[in-house]
Amino acid sequence: MCGIVGYIGHREAYPIIIEGLRRLEYRGYDSAGVALFDGTDLKISKTKGKVSDLELRINEEITKTGKLGIGHTRWATHGVPNDVNSHPHISNSGSLVIIHNGIIENYESLKKELITRGYKFQSDTDTEVLINLIEEVKTKEKVKLGKAVQIALNQVVGAYAIAVFDKTRPEEVIVARLGSPLAIGIGDGEFFIASDASPFIEYTKNAIYLEDEEMAIIRFDKKIKVRKIKDDSLVDPYMQELQLNLEQIEKGGYDHFMLKEIHEQPKAIRDTFRGRLLRNEAIIKMAGIEDNMKKFLNANRIIIVACGTSWHAGLVAEYIFEDLARIPVEVEYASEFRYRNPVISENDVLIAISQSGETADTLAAIKMAKSKGAFVFGVCNVVGSSIARETDAGAYTHAGPEIGVASTKAFTTQITVLSLIALRLARAKGTISSSDFRRYLLEMELIPEKVEKALESDKHIRIVSDIYKEASNFLYLGRGFNFPVALEGALKLKEISYIHAEGYPAAEMKHGPIALIDENMPIVVIATKAEHYDKVVSNIQEIKSRKGKIIGVITEGDTVVRKLADHVIEVPDTIEALSPLLTTIPLQLLSYHIAVMLDKNVDQPRNLAKSVTVE
Repeated sequence: MCGIVGYIGHREAYPIIIEGLRRLEYRGYDSAGVALFDGTDLKISKTKGKVSDLELRINEEITKTGKLGIGHTRWATHGVPNDVNSHPHISNSGSLVIIHNGIIENYESLKKELITRGYKFQSDTDTEVLINLIEEVKTKEKVKLGKAVQIALNQVVGAYAIAVFDKTRPEEVIVARLGSPLAIGIGDGEFFIASDASPFIEYTKNAIYLEDEEMAIIRFDKKIKVRKIKDDSLVDPYMQELQLNLEQIEKGGYDHFMLKEIHEQPKAIRDTFRGRLLRNEAIIKMAGIEDNMKKFLNANRIIIVACGTSWHAGLVAEYIFEDLARIPVEVEYASEFRYRNPVISENDVLIAISQSGETADTLAAIKMAKSKGAFVFGVCNVVGSSIARETDAGAYTHAGPEIGVASTKAFTTQITVLSLIALRLARAKGTISSSDFRRYLLEMELIPEKVEKALESDKHIRIVSDIYKEASNFLYLGRGFNFPVALEGALKLKEISYIHAEGYPAAEMKHGPIALIDENMPIVVIATKAEHYDKVVSNIQEIKSRKGKIIGVITEGDTVVRKLADHVIEVPDTIEALSPLLTTIPLQLLSYHIAVMLDKNVDQPRNLAKSVTVE
């Protein structure tokens, strides 16, 4: 949530910043703004609304010149979304300019103190308090901007990623982070600042990711200086080569990023198991597991922490780990886990799952588990992200950039990685036979091809979507490995179409939800051939007797459910434990088509952010 873009160098800053803001729209926001400095005039334009609204306002308000500039997309925390509360914010003197992602928790007490010293505030934001605190320190202590930022940040409580400049020193930008991501792109005599690398990928492949409680002084005529905020000690930053390319973050002919990412899943799954699943050699090779095998094999239990869609992937993993590797697993919402004083021991393994690798609650859960001696393993998609750096070991999903706010390929690639881990541990423990292990490897290798087959139902799903697009409620039912898929299907529909939906274990229908069923209620039932197939058929019959409308997700060739259901969507047959990789596909497409037919903003649903980097 929120997006930061900045530039200092020899190019015109505006085109870089405005395109960078467009690329960060996926993070979720309600307003946007830009500040440009041409050496003489400071020009600020900001507005409630989209980046497109900002562009129109800029064309009316300011000239678009200057080699120094910063831009921001805001997701409201303190203060309602409006023009005044939008970023950038300036200090009372008009010299200092800031953009900020995060929350300053003690802003009220700081604001009261600043008011007693004569400061006046135009907005309701914590950010305006921060920039005036920096100005107060700079004036009172008679220090340079970098030192003033450091002193001020040591007085605040909360999370932040900031970029600040002083129009009297236009050759310099100060950036800092705590809890919110910040990347610095290193060019030839130029520097780029962003929440992630997507705004500057065509200009440079070299980037520094600031760690928590670090700040950087960026001068276009000198090297970057990185310091610790607490003690001012110098840091030797690690510069890494970006793997992202421009083509990956464009729509590639699809109407929406979400649809593109749904169709990218066969490739994403292949990329995730490539080099890890070696079927001909009958081995799974994952360095993060091999190097820490004793930690896993000696674990009392595995605790999985995650949020949203990643939590659903963790639930699937719970079934797979316990079924194959016979290791006890608990799946926790990171937001609850971090606050409830959980019992954690040195013999526990914590697996943290996050697409972005920046989820604030998941990061906090990691730090708490590490403080209690647990071994922490990360599963994330973004190379160099905070979770990748904070964990003891981990595995990347290799899904590629996921721009759509509603996760699709993140979910299936997370399940792929977690399935590989479960199989590798099962083989090491001897809880799976050699023949079954080989069967799983073969079937996993076939999954991308079967996902492609499942995607062929797109036109049929569009027809079904048109029939039910006006429904006000949906119910999703699944059993066993596919109960989490029912939860995920309901979440997808809620996220992008704003239709109320609930996911339930099919057997729980009789414990409450059955009261909702009538001729106006669509019920999506995952009814693939599995161990509990007959019981799911019985649930369908109970729904039919109450006139519910059934959309069945079935195994190819199934005739029993086909006769009972109002509509069926087929997926290829596979091993039950791997079926979530297939059954989730039609649910993603169903949600997508309903949302499009309702004219919703599929890639940027209201009130949602791609990466929740603040509480």
